[in-house]
Amino acid sequence: MSLRLFLLILASVALSALAQLALKTGTTAAARSRGVGGELLALAQSPFVIGGLALYALGAVVWLFVLARAPLSLAYPFVGLGFIFTMLAGALVLGEQVTPVRIAGTLLIAAGCVLVARSA
Repeated sequence: MSLRLFLLILASVALSALAQLALKTGTTAAARSRGVGGELLALAQSPFVIGGLALYALGAVVWLFVLARAPLSLAYPFVGLGFIFTMLAGALVLGEQVTPVRIAGTLLIAAGCVLVARSA
């Protein structure tokens, strides 16, 4: 796997993780609105929700470049890195608790990504 392809994969996965962080922030604020209609309106107007969706779209475009250059069976397991990035973002930015079991599961995902990358 070339460095360029690896960086494209990391960019796509990182954009998706950032999108999750933005969406979580936006939906948490919107959940304080009154009623379903108020919550939907708050979601539609939330800069974090809009930004999160834009980050997803950008990540999808980068992913298209990855798919054009790599076998799907090689590229797709790296999507698992998103679990790692998202867990770290949740802990560092949102103050979410990370348990030893969650860390162990995340390390298993990371090990799987390394094994898949080395098989190419």
